[in-house]
Amino acid sequence: MTQLVDVGSIAAYFESLSDPRHTRNRKHLLVDIIVVSVCGILCGCDGPTAMHRWAKERKDWLAQHLALPNGIPSRDCIRRLLLALKPEAFQRCFQTWITDTLASDSTVGKRLVAIDGKTCRRSHDAAKDLGPLHLVSAWASEEGIALGQVATDAKSNEITAIPVLLEQLDLSNTIVTIDAMGCQKDIVAKTVKGGGDCIIAVKENQPKLEAAIASFFGEQIESDFEDLRYRVYESRDDSHGRIDERTYYITKTPGDFAPAADWPWVKAIGYAMRWTTKADGSETSEVRYYLCTRYVSGKRFAEAVRGHWGIESMHWVLDVTFREDDSRTRERTLGNNLSWLRRFAVTLLKRHPINDSLRGKMIRCLMNTEFLTEVLTLQRH
Repeated sequence: MTQLVDVGSIAAYFESLSDPRHTRNRKHLLVDIIVVSVCGILCGCDGPTAMHRWAKERKDWLAQHLALPNGIPSRDCIRRLLLALKPEAFQRCFQTWITDTLASDSTVGKRLVAIDGKTCRRSHDAAKDLGPLHLVSAWASEEGIALGQVATDAKSNEITAIPVLLEQLDLSNTIVTIDAMGCQKDIVAKTVKGGGDCIIAVKENQPKLEAAIASFFGEQIESDFEDLRYRVYESRDDSHGRIDERTYYITKTPGDFAPAADWPWVKAIGYAMRWTTKADGSETSEVRYYLCTRYVSGKRFAEAVRGHWGIESMHWVLDVTFREDDSRTRERTLGNNLSWLRRFAVTLLKRHPINDSLRGKMIRCLMNTEFLTEVLTLQRH
């Protein structure tokens, strides 16, 4: 049974947040502004101006839950606060909120956490010689929960941002999945040191490692795996006008595996093959290689590999449903905090059980405060 919270009590999760505003400028409570911002995002608002407009129209409902000592905060008031709040501290409050309200939810086995980067394409600022804002975020794949994010100035800085993000996460009882960009010794070492495990794609950015894994599995395929102890999992999907057949192999790191000395944390290596048959009869295949710090079951390996798609799906939702790529927010902190609010909104909207699209749920939140309350408090029918 999910713990229920009142809309007004949500503000309690932000009471420990340091207010960056000068005392003489605090006409509105920090917690009131944050709750207005969260509600506004859930109702489809793209920034402070829309949030203020929405709040003016819902003033009576907000007054039932919030103090609002000086009425509805202005657009500039909302903007200044979101521009001043430190993103890491801001995110920590939301993490406490979601942890408390989902305290009774449980995940069988180790939790899958996918890490990936996304660029807000129109957030560049030519006048200040700034490229678009790039965000590296963590997503609990099976639960659909945003766990945190770190901003960088360019995709090339993703390698340095991932360790910073890992420090913000509780990695115990966790399997972290990352694409080939994260196949770095420091990242693997930090994950293991933090109490977690990782399954990371291996590509040409680690040529020796990729060549060693590819050569090993190539030899095993030729011999039909007759001398190898391994775990395997197969699946078949027939949808979207095509048939996808997938096979996943995972085996302990071979004793004569050349890169083992440089990657002492790696306990297993994996091979994933997808064979696609299209409606016109044409066929394509794709092979991917992975390093693993734990020798998991074939099924769990397959779930981790496929589950990483969840964060890419979330990024697609941000662009299509929230139109994040169209945002022209240039200030880095403001853009970071707004992007986090969108990710958290995806978490809340996905968890509502009604059979509707995320866009449909957002429209329901806009039109119906009872539905908005259900989304905010994670109520289930």
